[in-house]
Amino acid sequence: MTPQSSERFEISLNTSAGQITTAVDVPIGFVPVTSIVPLMRRLGEEAQALEVTRLSEQGLVPSCQKGCAACCRMLVPLSAPEAFSIRAWVHSRPAEQQSRIMARFAETKVRLLSSGIWQQLSELCETADQCRDEDLDGVNRKYYALRLACPFLEDEACTIYDERPAACRELLVTSPADRCDNLLSNPVDTIPAPLRMSTVLGLLWHELTGTSTRLIPLPLAMEWAENDVRTSEQVWKGPELFDQALDKVWRFLSQSFSGDRRVSGG
Repeated sequence: MTPQSSERFEISLNTSAGQITTAVDVPIGFVPVTSIVPLMRRLGEEAQALEVTRLSEQGLVPSCQKGCAACCRMLVPLSAPEAFSIRAWVHSRPAEQQSRIMARFAETKVRLLSSGIWQQLSELCETADQCRDEDLDGVNRKYYALRLACPFLEDEACTIYDERPAACRELLVTSPADRCDNLLSNPVDTIPAPLRMSTVLGLLWHELTGTSTRLIPLPLAMEWAENDVRTSEQVWKGPELFDQALDKVWRFLSQSFSGDRRVSGG
């Protein structure tokens, strides 16, 4: 991105973990919502890094290490912009890799249909109600009990790591790694996420399109995005789009400080 094609935003955000002060280059032309997904993820990661530093000073350090894929059997919630981003990433891969990924998505769908969970997950995509963590506990447990590997997991490694969803980036634990072998039975200690970016992006999408604030389970993401390609091709002026996204960040943070979690996306 060249200086002539972007506008620099100087950002200062107060989070529960401390203050983020950073600069972000935003495209000035008309762009799809997917263009700001990496920028928003970056803000979320900077907020998470502050929380990690704060807890590390108390002797609590992340036990997550490369090669551990226990959390890759959990149900991952996406916002609509993230679902579109994942679709774009898959279609950017070589044909052979695309085929492997889509085959795993198809296998996952068969398992979810046979277990009766697919319909429950489909309903989450369409609900206009705000979803809280406790509302999703039942379906999360049913999904995890199947121990389905994420369609992007190959040889226990994430093939979409650099483009992985915000929810994956935000999940860090400080408890011993072996507890993650069975998350239904073992209590784990997680690092709080000061800023849930999938929730922020979901709120942004709702405002931009007037559609419901959707929570899209990752196993349904490709099919959902393929069915809504025309909507994903809408464009907005980059700075205005980013400004609207920041407004949702401030809204999320203000409600977090006030203890109001109704905006949670799961």
